[in-house]
Amino acid sequence: MPKEFSRSARVAEQIKRELAELIRLEVKDPRVGFISLTDVELTPDYAHAKVYFTSMNGEEGLESILIGLKRASGFLRRELRRRVRIHTTPELHFVYDNSIIEGNRLSALIDEAIATDRAHEPEDDASPEGQDSQA
Repeated sequence: MPKEFSRSARVAEQIKRELAELIRLEVKDPRVGFISLTDVELTPDYAHAKVYFTSMNGEEGLESILIGLKRASGFLRRELRRRVRIHTTPELHFVYDNSIIEGNRLSALIDEAIATDRAHEPEDDASPEGQDSQA
């Protein structure tokens, strides 16, 4: 039987969903428009939440996005208090998540290494493709 999610994980997921909706529909700051929330980590006492986000523009304009998020954090926290019923509404700390960009960079490096290996392989015209030359 699969292990159930902890209450903390469920609350973090709910906070992520609510924040994503609030940012998309309620925050009017254009600096914050093209972001996607990737994760929320809560402290055990729910006093602080690290909200990880990525930007559609990569790291371009990251400073202004962080300023916009910081300005909106009071509004977002107040709205979270109304939507999520927990004893403490966490203080929001926004953190840029570069894992998608890093993943793309690593994927490109792997593709480049594979292409280099294929370029250096000797072509074997004697054996048909898909068959092993050893019996």
